[in-house]
Amino acid sequence: MDDLRVIDIDLQSNSKRRKRVDMVTNRKWTRSELLVALNLYCQLPFGRLHASNPVIIRFAQAMGRSPSALAMKLVNIASLDPKITSTGRSGLRNTSSVERLVWAEMQNDWDQFAIQSDQAVSEIGLAEEAPDDQPEESRLGEDRPVEATTRVGQRFFRRTVLSSYTGRCCITGLSNPSLLIASHIIPWSHDKANRVNPRNGLLLSALHDKAFDSGIITVTDDMTVRVSSEHLQGDDDFFVKSIGVYDGLQIALPQKFEPSREFLRYHREHVFKG
Repeated sequence: MDDLRVIDIDLQSNSKRRKRVDMVTNRKWTRSELLVALNLYCQLPFGRLHASNPVIIRFAQAMGRSPSALAMKLVNIASLDPKITSTGRSGLRNTSSVERLVWAEMQNDWDQFAIQSDQAVSEIGLAEEAPDDQPEESRLGEDRPVEATTRVGQRFFRRTVLSSYTGRCCITGLSNPSLLIASHIIPWSHDKANRVNPRNGLLLSALHDKAFDSGIITVTDDMTVRVSSEHLQGDDDFFVKSIGVYDGLQIALPQKFEPSREFLRYHREHVFKG
């Protein structure tokens, strides 16, 4: 039984308790609350979308909602995610027009969504920490307000990519967070509009992130690793064992926000040194 179905069962078993709690408040979800829920959806793995998750409990308390109600909302949001529906899973199928609208706004402008949802999280008293992998470009030649919004975007991007790949490098399976980078497919400096878009991201080890950024490796449309033949021809035994061995192997696909083939094509054409 997959994660989403387990979540469905868990939520259904708690539905009576959820209704009793929410009947006390008897209020509709506001746009600000939906921004918080979407932010949380992006940054939690599917297996953690349940009412007993401490993160969901903490957010629900700050919002004045029951954990079951918030978990239910997150599973509702999953029914809007093409990555979920493409696998035959459907979530709970009772999303509102407002949820669909906010989802569409998120897809159309990731930068604004990151900023607005971060503000919504701050408004319920759950301010976030600073990001741990902010690129150098974001700190050069920008005034403080721009730096602040850049930090918000980078924090959102990293956490969303981490959760999408369940905290493992999509090439090697490495799971030590200190050695993982949310790598941009189209380089940060090449495309401002997609700096925060998680479909422009791959979760890579620090070594493979550097190889990807340097054009030594790339990913094809069928999600397999390709290593530059120029480098494969060398006699560096460590390179062969740590990078060359993955040539032709498929990456581990994310649970959500699958990498865009358009972005991967850009990387092959403009970055990869094949």
